[in-house]
Amino acid sequence: MSSIHQRQQQQQHLLSNPNPISPRSSPNWGRSGAVFGRTWLLALLTLVVVLGVVLPDLRAPDGIFGGSKVAVSKWRDYTLEEAVPFVAKNGTLIVCAVSQPYLPFLNNWLISISRLKHQDKVLVIAEDYATLFAVNSRWPGHAVLVPPAPDAQVAHKFGSQGFFNFTSRRPSHLLYILELGYSVMYNDVDMVWMADPFPYLEGDHDVYFTDDMTAVKPLNHSHDLPTPGKKGRTYICSCMIYMRPTDGAKLVMKKWIEELQAQPWSNVKKSNDQPAFNWALNRTAAQVDLYLLPQAAFPTGGLYFKNQTWVQETKGLHVIIHNNYITGFEKKIKRFRDFGLWFVDEYAVLESPLGRI
Repeated sequence: MSSIHQRQQQQQHLLSNPNPISPRSSPNWGRSGAVFGRTWLLALLTLVVVLGVVLPDLRAPDGIFGGSKVAVSKWRDYTLEEAVPFVAKNGTLIVCAVSQPYLPFLNNWLISISRLKHQDKVLVIAEDYATLFAVNSRWPGHAVLVPPAPDAQVAHKFGSQGFFNFTSRRPSHLLYILELGYSVMYNDVDMVWMADPFPYLEGDHDVYFTDDMTAVKPLNHSHDLPTPGKKGRTYICSCMIYMRPTDGAKLVMKKWIEELQAQPWSNVKKSNDQPAFNWALNRTAAQVDLYLLPQAAFPTGGLYFKNQTWVQETKGLHVIIHNNYITGFEKKIKRFRDFGLWFVDEYAVLESPLGRI
């Protein structure tokens, strides 16, 4: 205590002296000031060393990353087998697949999930190393890249070969998670959560999904797989799927992979992953317990954004909104903004695990 009191007296003397560096202001400055200066210099250097050692470690969570500096290069070796149990909560995780151009959409989606307290179970499957490092530098352990990384440096247009290459990897990722024994929800990141979807995943069905058709269904519509359309298949959306780790769910994923291999992208047939998903559902329906989620809670963008009469009639029932039935990066952002569903500009810093990315 006496040393603290003496230091306080020295500080008060220095503050009250208009010329503390002047020899005339203190006859003992040369001796006491030298000691005082060396003491504070040593304390300052000690503080710098401590901060340099401790702060980098504070950025990594406990467990598989705790107690050591996490170099960027470490994330290249981070695997799904490590990431899934690290992120999952109560045997369940939420997965998305993202390339660097879509980081703003990832952030928007995460803000909506954070508001419902489910962000901790989100795993980002990065489709390029820039995304892997960007996410894990801010949110360690919540992004993983499954090699090889496709060419995902640009926002691929729907129907392009790049878009097909990007989305066709999805069922393999989901199958691996199921094989690890976890339930998984997949979302595209051009979605916004309005309410908690988990209460709607009732029962013990194998695969839950949404209809991508815009025709209005009655509120008490059937939860069976819809009747196939003109092309001989259904029009289920492959962008919102929930699965339990059952043999039935695994069978659908395996069939989806087979259908994608049988229907590769070409300049003539510019396919995407959704028709193959529908064929997989149609061809396994007799063997798998399938469940169609309610349209009012999980509407397609072609209904929610284009039928305001229906939106008003079903107000308060909406759970996840999908910004589809529109192509183009900027067009999607504008439509979200027009409907008050673009949160990044105002809320990213406070409500997203990634901050302003």
